Amino acid sequence: MNPSLPQNLEEYSASSTTIKFDRPLPLLRGPILAGTSDDPSSGPYILAFKDLPSWAAAYKSCESKIISQCEEGARIGCAITASNKCKPPWWQSLIGKMHRLRQGKVYDAVSECENCSGGEGDMNKRVERST
Repeated sequence: MNPSLPQNLEEYSASSTTIKFDRPLPLLRGPILAGTSDDPSSGPYILAFKDLPSWAAAYKSCESKIISQCEEGARIGCAITASNKCKPPWWQSLIGKMHRLRQGKVYDAVSECENCSGGEGDMNKRVERST
């Protein structure tokens, strides 16, 4: 066999070397001509939703992302509060004594996190009130 030719030609076929991509998602907004009431400094076109259902889908998506980010932030805040409650006082290292946490203190910090003002349950109540 000729050494300049590859051994397995099937590895170089179109079906083996073609990468298939998912079909692109359609754009929710598209350019339309700006109206007389629009800001002329933004140019002759503005981005607008094609119809009411596409606007509603984008709104719901943004709303759910904001809610989940807010809940995650509240959880992080509670975790920081709980860890601050569990760490020894700043002056403990000056004395040189070993500070041992009682089991009750750890449970108090955990239960405080569960009842934290920024906790998940409280966040859900705020979201329900706002909708």
